[in-house]
Amino acid sequence: MGDPGGGAARGGRTRAFVVWAALALAALLAGLAFGLALLWSRSPPPEAPTVEVTVPEGASLRGTARLLEQAGLVESALAFEALARTLGGGRAVQPGTYAFAAGSGWGTILGKLQRGEVLLLRLVIPEGLPSVLVHERLMAAPRLEGTVEVPAEGSVLPATWDYRPGETRAALLQRMQAGMAATLAELWPARSPRAAVRTPEEALILASIVEKETGLESERRRVAGLYTNRLRRGMKLEADPTVIYPVTRGRPLGRRIRRSELEADHGYNTYVRAGLPAGPITNPGRASIRAVLDPEPHDYLFMVADGSGGHVFARTYAEHQANVARWRAFRAARGI
Repeated sequence: MGDPGGGAARGGRTRAFVVWAALALAALLAGLAFGLALLWSRSPPPEAPTVEVTVPEGASLRGTARLLEQAGLVESALAFEALARTLGGGRAVQPGTYAFAAGSGWGTILGKLQRGEVLLLRLVIPEGLPSVLVHERLMAAPRLEGTVEVPAEGSVLPATWDYRPGETRAALLQRMQAGMAATLAELWPARSPRAAVRTPEEALILASIVEKETGLESERRRVAGLYTNRLRRGMKLEADPTVIYPVTRGRPLGRRIRRSELEADHGYNTYVRAGLPAGPITNPGRASIRAVLDPEPHDYLFMVADGSGGHVFARTYAEHQANVARWRAFRAARGI
């Protein structure tokens, strides 16, 4: 006969094993879930190095997870993919080059990938930078591709321009020029009746002179008003930067203007002919364009430097001559 007591004991041990196995599995799953939760929400350590990953066009979530694992940003491509499908809302990852701090949480990484927060570099084009120097900056900017010719003077909007690694210089220049065209189109309809310029192109030319004549925000409308007064009276603008531009194409002259240069008639020299020069002499900023479209109302016709970065303005030639004498005395006192 069998042993009824022995069978009951074995059944009890089996049930106990199953219970303990279930508890162990639950503990394992809980630990795994806790570990994945930490990976999902962790913060990178201080001073963590930056790791770049480029997600190609058309990349799947699975392929992106492998790239992240290869870069050392996620510990398991399989686990990252599973969590991304569960917690990521089904949104696709966007192509581009990304920069992540090593040790970033998986949730942070996925969020940036889904929002397309790609790595952006910056190219600064200051107000009044001539096109030859814009070209130099474009060609020296890192991680751009291809080459471009020197852009037309006045065609580039000064600003801080973001670009993606691998973008072409031609594409970035096209955006910079589109920015200038859009700015002119925006500001032109709101011009004041006082403005002397008749077309957006004339506004660009006069703004380029204002940009080169003063670097003070507070003076732009006043300088624009002075040149507006001269244009309306048919007077020569007599702006030194228009004499220098054909000599250097916007680079610093580094010396005083020569008499021969003041007398040269090449289409830009506003000491020789009345009216505007043949074209812009630099790339003016938005403030200078706005200034020539809404010049300050006054009756000044002359100005000379005051030694502090600004100018002294005069209504008559006699007043101007007195201001010039003071300016020359100021320079002489400093051995200039």
